[in-house]
Amino acid sequence: MVGRLVSYDPATGEPLGEVQATPPEEVADVVRRGHAAAGEWRRVEAAERVAVLEKAYERVGSCKDELAVLLSREMGKDIRRSTGEVKWVFRGGPRMAQSAREALRPRDIGHGARIEYQPLGVVAVISPWNYPLAMANNFIAPALAAGNSVVLKASEETPLIARAFVDMMNEVLPHNLLQIIHGDGEQGRALVESDVNMIAFTGSREAGRDIMARAAGRLKRLVMELGGNDPMIVMHDADIEQAARFAVANSFENAGQMCVATERIYVDGKIAERFEKRVVELAACCKVGPWDMPDVDIGPIINAGQHGTIVEHIRDAEAKGARMLLGGSRQPERYIHPTVICDMTPDMLVEQEETFGPVVAISRYADVREAVQRANASTYGLGAVVFGGPEAEAVADELEAGMIGINQGVGGGGDAPWVGAKQSGFGFHGSPDGHRQFAQLRVVSRSAG
Repeated sequence: MVGRLVSYDPATGEPLGEVQATPPEEVADVVRRGHAAAGEWRRVEAAERVAVLEKAYERVGSCKDELAVLLSREMGKDIRRSTGEVKWVFRGGPRMAQSAREALRPRDIGHGARIEYQPLGVVAVISPWNYPLAMANNFIAPALAAGNSVVLKASEETPLIARAFVDMMNEVLPHNLLQIIHGDGEQGRALVESDVNMIAFTGSREAGRDIMARAAGRLKRLVMELGGNDPMIVMHDADIEQAARFAVANSFENAGQMCVATERIYVDGKIAERFEKRVVELAACCKVGPWDMPDVDIGPIINAGQHGTIVEHIRDAEAKGARMLLGGSRQPERYIHPTVICDMTPDMLVEQEETFGPVVAISRYADVREAVQRANASTYGLGAVVFGGPEAEAVADELEAGMIGINQGVGGGGDAPWVGAKQSGFGFHGSPDGHRQFAQLRVVSRSAG
């Protein structure tokens, strides 16, 4: 892609603005500038690096309202959620930077040896459109704090908000420390194949495989989050109200366009009818509309292609015998109303693939071992949750996922890492151990003489 990249309002299809697509042949020059900037930045004391980053995020925070509106208009999420994402960035960025500084302090390990952490050089960050600021910044903050420079490849769906964020940060940061390129897969491939030292990617499993293959020749460091098809098991002694509220909240958050959205629910047949009824009641209360509609819960789907994928999954379920408890395949343009599918079977796309929309599919089980088997019968393994009584811990222990929630959602808190299992991730980020992936560990031994 060369030329202008147009950004569209997902609620109306109207153009919002445009940016210049980066010619692929210029990506190497961008990376060279990044290496020069990294060479200077690594010589800055860690405490000073953090202080500079704090000032940069303070600049972002000074325009929080402007950024939130732009994020809502470009991605479609309502203003409350956009405001929350912007706050997460300008408040969380300094915290991550400080946490990275602490994680990367040299450590004496005895016998005259110490562990040190050195910057890698240039980190390529390839970010998605569903959380275009938060997901990018989860890599940017620790990468910069570790002494690296960053080249951000923004999603072609949300270039305007990414550009605005980078421009604000660059009012404070040293020249070329944080750069941005625009385009589609062509620019992304050029960045992956360039002279970067690390690739931090969030996106589809297919794109992740391609990145891994292209990075293999030079053994580049990778951290990748590759989506999910998260299961939920509801046991016979679960708190039905609690489980139903979580199912609805987590399935339809961000219009279901969330990697840890609950997509598959396996519920004990003894309580299934009551659970399904309550899920439908709660889901039916979700308000669908554009970002500036008061009290809206579900915004538009990002583009026609993703809308079509969601509808395809619903139609597939209908054709294979599923019952539609709410919603269905007849959906308006640009939006998907909350859809609850019952009698999900293993041959349905909603069980096999990531739907990435406000759709939840339910299946009843007689034996919890069946539920565990079906929950694990997936190439994905990002998150999984169990709702139940005392035996929920044992069931959770059988689940194959990087993050497990027991009577709550996944993700932990504080310094918990964000990590996927199986084909949902490669490496991880967040936490002191995650921050250390943005540095080269070395052991320095000194003679006592």
